[in-house]
Amino acid sequence: MKQLREFPYDRAAAVRYAHQWAYDFNPRYYNFTNIGGDCTNYASQCLYAGCGVMNFTETFGWYYLDLNHRAPAWTGVIYLYNFLIRNEGPGPFATEVTIDRVEPGDLCQLVIDQPDYQHTPVIVKVGETPTPDSILVAAHTYNVDNHPLSSYDYKKLRFLHIEGYRKWSE
Repeated sequence: MKQLREFPYDRAAAVRYAHQWAYDFNPRYYNFTNIGGDCTNYASQCLYAGCGVMNFTETFGWYYLDLNHRAPAWTGVIYLYNFLIRNEGPGPFATEVTIDRVEPGDLCQLVIDQPDYQHTPVIVKVGETPTPDSILVAAHTYNVDNHPLSSYDYKKLRFLHIEGYRKWSE
């Protein structure tokens, strides 16, 4: 009988992917830079590299097949947050945490110049004492790698700690 089981998130694989594609675009995925930004698409790719499981739930899932067949959570900052925090099905799931709980492979989201969260960098390194100066990120739209979080001029930020992922198994 199939059951939904939890597995550990492969943080190292997510970070490797982040470094590999920080300054380039994986041709398997559409580049959203000119139509709203590519940051959350890139963050989702990194998450997928760390879990390998998508959630094909109509509307509220997290998946990408091509430009016209994807969930809002794959490319939308707020939708990704909602998916990760609320997901009880297949795919990754997360908890919003304080800065002292972040690890490489986690995500942060920033409010820069709009009322809502609008940017999703991937955390690739965390200093011994996590601070915006010691947390390094990789991101798309304005492509960066090993970039200090403190270099962003943000109004608010939040951190998403990836707890693991779920998939169906026998």
